Amino acid sequence: MIHSSSVINENAKISKKINIGPFCYVGPNVELSDGVELISNVHIEGNTKIEKNTKIFPFASIGTQPQDLKFKNEKNSLSIGENNIIREYVTINPGTEGGGSKTVIGNNCLFMISSHVAHDCIIGNNVIIANNVPLGGHVKIEDSVVIGGNSAVQQFTRIGRLAMIGGMTGVLKDVPPFGLSIGNRNYLQGLNLIGLRRKKYENKKIIELDKAYKEIFSSKNLHENLSKINGEYKDNELVSEVIRFIEKDKKRPICTPQN
Repeated sequence: MIHSSSVINENAKISKKINIGPFCYVGPNVELSDGVELISNVHIEGNTKIEKNTKIFPFASIGTQPQDLKFKNEKNSLSIGENNIIREYVTINPGTEGGGSKTVIGNNCLFMISSHVAHDCIIGNNVIIANNVPLGGHVKIEDSVVIGGNSAVQQFTRIGRLAMIGGMTGVLKDVPPFGLSIGNRNYLQGLNLIGLRRKKYENKKIIELDKAYKEIFSSKNLHENLSKINGEYKDNELVSEVIRFIEKDKKRPICTPQN
């Protein structure tokens, strides 16, 4: 059903199984799949594709021009997966030439009120972004990450799988998988034990991960510490994931414990 007050460009690709409430705008290059719902006053433009059963609340602005002064109207895109919830006043921008020209959001994510996803961000599945959280350009967030309210994530930052960011945290350094990070300028407080247990990982694997974390972050020289643990935890996929994350981009700073 499409409300009579909404403006839907004739070239937009709109499923017949959607619900568009009053005063929405859908641009010519937008694709909306089955079950998508726009509550009211939603603005969607650009080369934006939104997959099944995503629900968007009033005054969200999706697919508008990136907030990047280097953007020169080059071709770009925004892809939003299935079963996402995008709350009031959320803004999501497409990519730029400098970052692959695409912004990508996975499935089953929750974007709370006034959160912002900047150009060229890559966001995985089951991610929760709380109220008033801006993500800078080129941020990469892996699956099952939670970012607490009023935090801010600097451009190019990586946040590993199942990490948790406490509220009002300034995230300037990469957060490894399973990490719990807090602080005005983020540091690593320890493991996201609650998240690990909710995912039903074996206690043995969590204990080994905790031991490996302490060894990896025993000093500021992370790569030297990694070489010391060598193949000690090769059968623990959680530890292996942390090691791969740290070694993947050696130019990026990794957040570490305060002491």
